[in-house]
This record gives sequence, C-alpha cells and structure tokens, in this order.
Amino acid sequence: MTLSIGICGGGIGGLSAAIALEKAGQKVRVFEKAAAINRVGADINLTPNAVFALDQLGVGPYLRECAARPAFRISRDGETGEETSRLPMSAAAEEKYGAPQLTIHRADLLDALRAQLPEGALQLGRDATGLTLHDGGSTLQFADGRAERFDLVVGADGIHSVVRAALWGEDQPRYTGMVSYRGTFPSDRARGLPDTDAFTKWWGEIPEKQIVTFPLTQGREIFVFATLPQDDWSEEGWTLPGDVEDLRRAYGNFHADARALLDAVEDVTRSALHVRDPMPKWAKGRATLLGDAAHPMVPFMAQGACMAIEDAVVLARALEGAEARDVEGALACYESERKPRTARVQESSLANDWLKKAGNADWVYGYDAWTTPLNERTKTGRTHETSA
Repeated sequence: MTLSIGICGGGIGGLSAAIALEKAGQKVRVFEKAAAINRVGADINLTPNAVFALDQLGVGPYLRECAARPAFRISRDGETGEETSRLPMSAAAEEKYGAPQLTIHRADLLDALRAQLPEGALQLGRDATGLTLHDGGSTLQFADGRAERFDLVVGADGIHSVVRAALWGEDQPRYTGMVSYRGTFPSDRARGLPDTDAFTKWWGEIPEKQIVTFPLTQGREIFVFATLPQDDWSEEGWTLPGDVEDLRRAYGNFHADARALLDAVEDVTRSALHVRDPMPKWAKGRATLLGDAAHPMVPFMAQGACMAIEDAVVLARALEGAEARDVEGALACYESERKPRTARVQESSLANDWLKKAGNADWVYGYDAWTTPLNERTKTGRTHETSA
C-alpha cells in the first residue's frame, strides 16, 4: 500500500524528503507558500555527509557542475593570521568519506532537487495555516480555505514552522545575541590573497566575532559570512540590508588578509541568529518535523541544510514498505536515529569551537544516512520508545 504524504515547505529539506520518499515507493506532494520560484539566498555549504546523501537522490552530477570544491577547511587566528588547523577536503574527502565538500548557491541546489520531482508534486502558492490530527491521518489547512488529508504530514517549514506550532504549541526561538552578515563578490577581487579556494574560518577574540569565506559557482565568486555581537534584535524582518562600512570598522583589528576580503564585498545583508533547544519529541500522531522545524541551529558548523538532508533520507528509509498502520512506529524509528545526532550538532554548533584547532571531523562528515542502522523494533511498532 502506498502512503499519501503531504510535506509542508519546499526548501532543501522538504524537496530532499519528497525525492527520497518517492524513491521509497510513497506518493508525495510538497506545499510551498511562495507563489513563484526566484533566485533568492546565497550560499549552501554541503559537507561530505550531505553530498553523499544527495548523490543517491540523483542530483550529484548537476551539483558538481555548478559548485565549487574547497581544497581545505582552514582555521586562522583572526588577529595574527596564524593557521591553527587545516583539513584536506576535495579529493581527500572524496577518498575518505565517499564524497567531496561542495559549496553552491542555494538556488542551484533547489533547481537540482526540483528537477528530480515527479510533475505536479510541488505546488507553489500553497500557504499552510494549520494542521489537524485525527485517527488514521492528518489534515493540512491552507490560507485559501482548502484542506487536504494525508496518511502523514511532514513539517519541513523552517524555524517558524506552522506544523511545529500545531503539534506542540506556539513558541519563540531564542535570540543568540549575534547578528550575521552575508555577501558575495567576484573572486578576481581577491587575487593575490592566500587560500581563496578553501573554506576558511577566521576566529576572533570573542566567539561572537568571526569571518568565514569560501568559493562559490566553480570558484568564480567568494562568499563571506561574518558575525558580531548585538544586544537585541528589534527590527522588523529577519533579513535586512547591512552597512558594509560598519562591518569593516568592526573588524579593523583583524589580519590584513581578512580585512581585504571584507574590502572586496560591496553589499551585505544582516540577519539575527536564533536557536531552539533540542526538542524532547518531534512527532505526534501521523505528523512529524524535519530540518529547521525540528532542530534550528546556528551556522558555525555549516550543518543546518546538511542535517535536513540527512533527516530526509532516514525518514524515507524508516517509511519504506510501511502501510498506514505502521506510520507511527516508523516515525518513532526516524526520531530514534535522528534526534541524538541533531541534538549533538545543535549543541556543538552553538559552542562554536569545532575544528578551531586540529580535530577529527569523522563523526560529522563520515555519517552515512543511507546505511546507518535503524531501530527495527521501533519501526515495526513493537515499542514506540525513542532515545533522547
């Protein structure tokens, strides 16, 4: 029996889940509130764990055509420029983890994912406003007054998830006291600077002050991400234009190479960084969460999108061959595997010290969402307990 599955949210996690679930034999529709496809956003850093997962979703060749392949992951002291760690990536990562690190424009990744969906699976301009649980399924309500019933609903609708609020009540993410700045520039403006083909993190004297740079679009562009402390965030909106001169002044004590990268940026956007504590449970009845809806995290390990992609694969594996009566057990199986890992990444990312000095990245980069063992006892419904 094929399950009918409604996915709320047409971002990276939602589209990855749709592809994986279709490959597992399920019938999926994705509801995205945006009315049109626009080239929005900037960077996505896909580390080997995510690229390996995406390869088996059929998007690997396209990604490799569009993306850059950082040669190294480097940490440098922000003020002195001293290199404190260097991890070989590219061919070395492919040999060790089965996939390289790829840095790509978000829109290119979304294009690749959409191309793998069956015709009609993605519905634009469908703004979900609520969810009702009932015996044997879940019903999504939409802003246009329509309602649609499914065997399972997946909330992949981000940090302000409608599905999350319907399942577990309204809440607000916690402001971290940090504001991020993002910008891109043509790589020829950085000619003469070292390691522009690498993912480089410049660590400041306080954890809230750092710069990350890496190549995009096959190395033709360089992306810059920087954070600064700010007491509160009272502005309307989550992403606003930033003042690049203010940013440069704030990093006036950084090494000349870091300052040169900021000098090359002409425009930046500014966003507050918010986070939630790990949730004790994701699913209720025949509905569950995925990606930022379940585990939003600060971007200091570059794992937000990667965790959503892993979630998508494991969810599909847990539901493979499932009938309607098996859904709740399959969701418990999915949670049992994913919650400990995503909680660890949330907490490690917030601590913001990962790979500041030499360390082992295997526990992050070496994870294989396609073969990680699943709790079959949970999946078959003989027990619905999950690990915390």
